[in-house]
Amino acid sequence: MKQLTIALAVFVQIAGQAFSQGLSSRTEKAEYLTFTLSDKVTKQNVQYKNRYGITVASHLYMPKNMDTSKKYPAVVIGTPYGGVKEQGAGIYAQNMAERGFIALAIDESYNGESGGENRHISSPDVFTEDFSAGVDFLGTRPFIDRAKIGAIGICGSGGFALKAAQVDHRIKAVATTSMYDMSGVMRNGWKNSMSADERNKTLDQLGEQRWKDFEAGKPELPPSFPSQPVTTIPAGLDPIASEFFEYYAMKRGFHPNSIGAFTKTSSMAFMNFPLLNYIETISPRPILFIMGENAHSRYFSEDAYKQAAEPKEIYIVPKACHIDLYDRVEMIPFDKLTSFFTQYLTEAKLSDKATVIGNNH
Repeated sequence: MKQLTIALAVFVQIAGQAFSQGLSSRTEKAEYLTFTLSDKVTKQNVQYKNRYGITVASHLYMPKNMDTSKKYPAVVIGTPYGGVKEQGAGIYAQNMAERGFIALAIDESYNGESGGENRHISSPDVFTEDFSAGVDFLGTRPFIDRAKIGAIGICGSGGFALKAAQVDHRIKAVATTSMYDMSGVMRNGWKNSMSADERNKTLDQLGEQRWKDFEAGKPELPPSFPSQPVTTIPAGLDPIASEFFEYYAMKRGFHPNSIGAFTKTSSMAFMNFPLLNYIETISPRPILFIMGENAHSRYFSEDAYKQAAEPKEIYIVPKACHIDLYDRVEMIPFDKLTSFFTQYLTEAKLSDKATVIGNNH
């Protein structure tokens, strides 16, 4: 299990290596959704710049026939780590729009349709900024109440949403589903199993890789997922890698923009950039951690819950595994998300609510 996390600490490289057709055969394509667009919403393709000047591509989901003279609550939604807005983030955005919210599903910088060079960089700092840039965009729409903006982070973007909320007080409430703490798993290994010697060896390798990238004039990518969806999971994958392969490389969640690979040296920044080190300062704004009963990742949410201050809540989805909360709409607790954001995306003093909930917990 340790080897799952030593190189990039994530599933995508292992699964990609098991069934790789190489990155060269893939091109980034748009306007293909892994789900059916609802007739209850409208979707707009929007672009805006984050504070680094990188263009962030997003899909804005709105209730059909909404009254633009009114102001609505809104949520910015990040993708599972390695995903794109046409997958799980779009599913969440569509369902929240059906329930009366304006929802923004984003492509993180350097990935999907968003800008940024070199391509397929993963950056904890920039990905966190992309949430705040989404708040910038939403809060300047005339039909959105800027006092009622929240964030949803799925898988790895759960950590980025929490990191953004630690300093961006405009994010009034945060929910995570199947959260991964990418900085923790890269620095400390799976369930904190990485030794100091293993970490130092990894850092030595990353330093050597930077020289290779400099001499080559571009960063090296590990093998990616197949360029077309496949019908079987390769033999020999560990259970976690098999689970992600099922989603990203098979018809269920395949998208040509979601290649399942980040530049090799991306992990260096994560090992030096803790995502949850100030999570308690999100209080008195609330956090909702949603996780599957059978999710391999549930320890991330459980650990983050312990670190967070009130008001906070864990919601366990019976029988759900990690990827079930990407796309299984019958399992994703949208009613819970709706009640959570309806309760907290208000102009009431959250400190008052924090006192009440804290006393009753």
